[in-house]
Amino acid sequence: MSSGEARHFGLRLALWYATLFVSGAIVVAALTYYVTATSLAQRDQQIIRSKLGEYATVYTRGGLRALADTVHAEQLTTPERLYVRVVDRGTEALVLSSREGWDPSTLETASLLLLDGTLVEVGKSIETRLDLLRRVRAALGLGTLAIVLIALTGGWLATDAAVEPIRRLTAAAGRIVRTGRTDERVPVEASADPDDAISELTRLFNAMLDRVEGLVTGMRGALDNVAHDLKTPLTRLRGTAEMALAAPADPERYREALADCVEEADRVLVMLDTLMDISEAESGAMPLQRKPVRLADVAARAIDLYRDVADAKDVTLASAATSDVEVSGDRVRLEQVAANLIDNAVKYTPAGGTVTVDVARDNGRALLRVRDTGVGIPTDEQARIWERLFRGDRSRAERGLGLGLSLVKAIVEAHGGTVSVDSATGQGSTFTVSLPGAESRTVARE
Repeated sequence: MSSGEARHFGLRLALWYATLFVSGAIVVAALTYYVTATSLAQRDQQIIRSKLGEYATVYTRGGLRALADTVHAEQLTTPERLYVRVVDRGTEALVLSSREGWDPSTLETASLLLLDGTLVEVGKSIETRLDLLRRVRAALGLGTLAIVLIALTGGWLATDAAVEPIRRLTAAAGRIVRTGRTDERVPVEASADPDDAISELTRLFNAMLDRVEGLVTGMRGALDNVAHDLKTPLTRLRGTAEMALAAPADPERYREALADCVEEADRVLVMLDTLMDISEAESGAMPLQRKPVRLADVAARAIDLYRDVADAKDVTLASAATSDVEVSGDRVRLEQVAANLIDNAVKYTPAGGTVTVDVARDNGRALLRVRDTGVGIPTDEQARIWERLFRGDRSRAERGLGLGLSLVKAIVEAHGGTVSVDSATGQGSTFTVSLPGAESRTVARE
């Protein structure tokens, strides 16, 4: 949304707000006028009917003269004049009040037929009521006009203030698109209501930018590492091939060169396959053949695979696994987890050291621990060892891809678990994998 579109959006909001506000004001004004007019009409009718009953009683008791005296006396003392007419048993009508100043179009009357056939009619001018209603209409009109102006002004100011954060979001997104810089952030006012939807949207937008910037930074670092780690085997592969071609023709030399090329190609393929596995696990696309698996069997299988490697380095590989700990998971993938952790431990444990694999249960969680007495991991590197292709300074001395722990983390999290490390330089490391126990998964399904 451009700044112009944001303004148009704000204007539309202001118009919608003003329309609703004005419509409500008009309805209120119409109801007020209706209630006022109805009340005044009912008041006039009550006055007319009250006087009609009173005059009929006077006429019945004292005749026409008594009625005339009563009407004349009231006209002298009462500011509100009434029109009174009597029709005596079909004879000519007698108007007992003054004939002057009466407008038939503004005269509201009521009549009563007495038992002797006499008709008594009382009327009242509604000019005062009409004049009052005109004033009410004028006042309501001015009030409605003022409400319209207030609604338009207030609506514009309110919507402008409400749309301002959206404009800031739009401007920030536009700057990111134009410059490609992901370090742009939208400022959040300190006084903003934390439950406000716009403030929450701004915070989420900034959090999204933080995530994007982290992903971009990680991607750049991963590409740098990929370029670095692929460059070495590819350079070695090319060098081997060039040396074989430059040397005198020798089938045995060619055979050795091809074997070296195949080895380097396999290294590259393993790296790419591992990267694909990590991406699938992190995105949730990795197919997992979940079955009840005894974690001790997984650990035993991995220990068997690396026992010869440990013996060759004079590293003691021990097991302290509990056989009754079960999880619901993919046996092959879990064996990858255990194998990578043991491989990592053996690789960085010097001769005479020990690597211990422990399986236990803790509050319904299945735990797989791999402890070593190796060189340990510096504190500033412990948070980064799970990153793809990250290799610390000490890791560079060992042959590897820098993907083993990243794959461990991805597979464990795909199983709904967590992995952590506790390490100190020169004091060894303990890697702990925590997985939901088979019982807890069964309960969750029920």
